[in-house]
Amino acid sequence: MSKFCEVCGKGTMSGNLVSHSNRKTRTSWAPNIQRVNVIVNGTPKKMNVCTRCLRTGRVQRSV
Repeated sequence: MSKFCEVCGKGTMSGNLVSHSNRKTRTSWAPNIQRVNVIVNGTPKKMNVCTRCLRTGRVQRSV
């Protein structure tokens, strides 16, 4: 599964999980990526798109 959105370029972020005792552990957060059929230049195409782009209407889904 792809870890970045092909529309907005959103990808994985990394950082630290910080416990109550202030110990730090490296971790990563991935965006919610869905593989959907979208209309690009009048033709349907499968793309990896984040749910934020789907919700705001940046892409038009095909049936």
